[in-house]
Amino acid sequence: MTHYLVLAMRRPDFDEAAIAPHLAWLDDLRARGLLLLTGGFSDRSGGAYVLRNLASLAEARALAATDPLALTASSNLTVHEWNVHEGSGR
Repeated sequence: MTHYLVLAMRRPDFDEAAIAPHLAWLDDLRARGLLLLTGGFSDRSGGAYVLRNLASLAEARALAATDPLALTASSNLTVHEWNVHEGSGR
């Protein structure tokens, strides 16, 4: 199964008001079966989430573009197709 890793790095002008809509957006993705993991970095520089059940990198990028962090330009989001090797020790 293909996964997509989204890195969300806070911009210097990060808007704290974007957090609540971002978390609600993630909850919606989780309910739709599109979100596997999510979490913030301990240094508060940003966070990451893993998308699944999408057809392509282009679809993952289009979905990430609807993240309130992207819509408010609070964070720079980059999306990577991620080759996950579950349980393989790699």
